[in-house]
Amino acid sequence: MLKQIENFGLSLKGRNLSAHTLRAYESDLEAFAAFMNLRGWISVKDFNLRNIRKYLSYESEKELSRAAVLRKISALRSFARFLANRGLIKVNPFTLFSAPRREKKLPAFLTESEASGLMEAEISSRFHYRNKAILELLYSSGLRRSETVSLNVGDVNFDEGWVKVLGKGAKERLVPVTDIALECLESYLSTRPDVHPWDALFLGSKGGRLSGEGLAQIIKKSAVSSHVARKVTPHSLRHSFATHLLNNGCDLRSLQEMLGHKSLAATQVYTHVSLEKLKKVYNAAHPESEVKK
Repeated sequence: MLKQIENFGLSLKGRNLSAHTLRAYESDLEAFAAFMNLRGWISVKDFNLRNIRKYLSYESEKELSRAAVLRKISALRSFARFLANRGLIKVNPFTLFSAPRREKKLPAFLTESEASGLMEAEISSRFHYRNKAILELLYSSGLRRSETVSLNVGDVNFDEGWVKVLGKGAKERLVPVTDIALECLESYLSTRPDVHPWDALFLGSKGGRLSGEGLAQIIKKSAVSSHVARKVTPHSLRHSFATHLLNNGCDLRSLQEMLGHKSLAATQVYTHVSLEKLKKVYNAAHPESEVKK
């Protein structure tokens, strides 16, 4: 079984998954293999529904979040599909497995005034232009962390005002960029000598491509310096982008395209947090609204 887990890990690297997802799957399957090995279940034939349930029951005793449990199930489900496709198991145990539903959590987002304050944060460092460009681009276009650090200089079209993004599943999309974000990007690139289209758009302190962890630290430090009284991550800036667009009249289909969501259902979660827009519509329409009076 350990050999097949290793082979499965190699197959994942050809599927354009994020580095974070790859590490999570590898960690989850290593934990599963350790559990199986301790009980002497080391053959692929031991990969059955009964043993999978025993493993998940064991993991549930650690008081993991539902999201963590679902991720482990996803890793095992993908491994089962890998074994079945290669004829290594006769029956996929997940055909009879019912996973718990994912918790629906409302996305965290900044208010428009908080976002504005973050964009105006005093960034007193030698990376001022880079950090300013990162903040503006994330809020301008709602990119994922992995998408942002994967950008090359040539992916930004300064003339037409868009950025070419390679999203999940190797799906390419074009996302609009605000004029101020483009100006910040131009200012940043002007500080770099001999810039080529194939160069990384954002560089780290040692001159290589900026990492996802490095990007998260930039956002965190900028939030502290701008006195935003909440945790701010690249993902919360993405949520802020989506929520503020909806509040100001953007339709769901357009937002879905910009966010790179495969299904509209993933985008619809933002309708639950756009209360500001709902209040405006309500106050304008309800006959007994104080605003109408």
